[in-house]
Amino acid sequence: MAAFAIHAPLLLMKLPLKSYDTNFHIFFASHYVHHWFNPWNAKWYAGFSQATYPPLPQQWVAVVSRLTGLDMAYMAVQFAGILLLALGVYRFAALWVNERAASFAALASVFLGSESFLVYSAGQLSTTCAAPLYLNALPYLFEWVRYGRGRSFFKGAALFTAAAAAHHATLLFGSMFFAIPVLALTLLDRHEGKPLTTLAFVLRTAVMTVVVGMAIAVVLLPFWIALFHYPVTQTPIPHPSRANYILSPQWGLNYFLVPYGALVLALPFIFLRGSAVVRLRPLLFGFWLAFMVGLGGTTPVAHLVLGRAFEVLTMERFSYWATLLALPFVGLLASELVSQYRTRAVVGLSILAALSCGLAVAWSSYRPADAEDFKVDSVAAWLNRDGHDNYRYVTLGFGNKIARLAVFTDASSVDGEWNSGRMLPELMKYGAGALTSSKYFGAAGLDALRAILRHANRYGLKWVLVRDPYYDPLLSFAGWRRVDQLEDNTIVIWSKDGVPPATAVNAPQMPPHWQGILWGTLPFGSSLVALLLVLIPDKRHRTAEVVEAATGSNQEFVPGRRVS
Repeated sequence: MAAFAIHAPLLLMKLPLKSYDTNFHIFFASHYVHHWFNPWNAKWYAGFSQATYPPLPQQWVAVVSRLTGLDMAYMAVQFAGILLLALGVYRFAALWVNERAASFAALASVFLGSESFLVYSAGQLSTTCAAPLYLNALPYLFEWVRYGRGRSFFKGAALFTAAAAAHHATLLFGSMFFAIPVLALTLLDRHEGKPLTTLAFVLRTAVMTVVVGMAIAVVLLPFWIALFHYPVTQTPIPHPSRANYILSPQWGLNYFLVPYGALVLALPFIFLRGSAVVRLRPLLFGFWLAFMVGLGGTTPVAHLVLGRAFEVLTMERFSYWATLLALPFVGLLASELVSQYRTRAVVGLSILAALSCGLAVAWSSYRPADAEDFKVDSVAAWLNRDGHDNYRYVTLGFGNKIARLAVFTDASSVDGEWNSGRMLPELMKYGAGALTSSKYFGAAGLDALRAILRHANRYGLKWVLVRDPYYDPLLSFAGWRRVDQLEDNTIVIWSKDGVPPATAVNAPQMPPHWQGILWGTLPFGSSLVALLLVLIPDKRHRTAEVVEAATGSNQEFVPGRRVS
């Protein structure tokens, strides 16, 4: 109810459409709408494979869009992720703290600043969908390793696989931040109730690891093949989340204070209680590690832990994971405060929660990623008529609207927003992001733009759509001329004579048909399997709950003993 009251109105207002990556995910989903079994997308980078990015959330958006359209389908899938997060936080927190504290933790997840930041500012649909799946899988991992319950094994394995199909990085780093502390908890609790031997612990952990690893290898096989043949070797692209937040306080505000919100006030409690209680120490370790990595270049920890991956990944996802690991502590703190101060604590905590969520949501409007409010319909219509889509195009000054434009046009571009798909040598050579924002990457961005314009004939690049006069001198000097204008001369179309029609240039990278079949079947199928398995009731737990209700038992809850 809280999630519906807080997030449903914001999603119905389509607030995420102004975020960094929302239109990117909608663009990927639009491809699956028309080419479910063909991951080859010809609209960006003169052709690239969407098998370089786990597809599950985008495929669900594509499926739901049949009923609601792409925009509202995105909002529906994102809302499902928010609901799953509350459930996942409750079940994960119940491993560490009592049920009352776990309930407070689940409620806090609705107001979590980092969640609102990723949903409304960053637009990271894959991260916000994979993390809830992963959190819901962890209690099953605990029950399998601790008690050897077969149903927990299958349910946990299915959820882990689905989480990887949503976002591989969440599973990879989640193993470090989340799974290892849970495994450590099974050892700490091994003498309570049914004893756990070292051999059983090792064997059960190994079986889960091997089975999940094999399942992920098969479900994402086209992804691993693409990564093997075309590893990310491009020049690193700078990102402000890797900055030193002390030397660059504006980025510290954006990537630390806004995502953490009132959680900053709970940091002393987290460290004091986490270090004082033995069974909470593994959770404290996972939180501390994710917290330090999330600080980006502020400390050397991120460099040491991630290595070269530090230059590829963005750090806001680590802050998100850190806040999720902090929620059991927050639930415990809230439970104790409410028990001691009652109404005053409820009022104070409610205000802090509202401020945390409100700050993150307001920040998305105060500092929107897509600040330019203009329509791309006329541009798409121009590209789709009179054979203009026989040639490729590039935009300048369109910002995040390039993904929106790609949804509506049939024409192909040499630009795009998916860094791992940029296999053109002119783009890989320079440490710059999308060409449409070249000037913001300094010399590297302008050099990449010049290189692409120089090789216009090779790529069939005939149109340059300009919404920023900053680039006019560069185009004039390179031999391009104005041929049309749109939207009251705010968008000028430049052309180059003698450019041949566009032809396929990245054909060797095109996945074969059998990979397309796997890509359209296994990732989406893994979510259906997980859904069906999780819905199978556990008779043992249901019977225990019925007996407890019938006898009026009020025994103290022992964390980690069962999955509700």
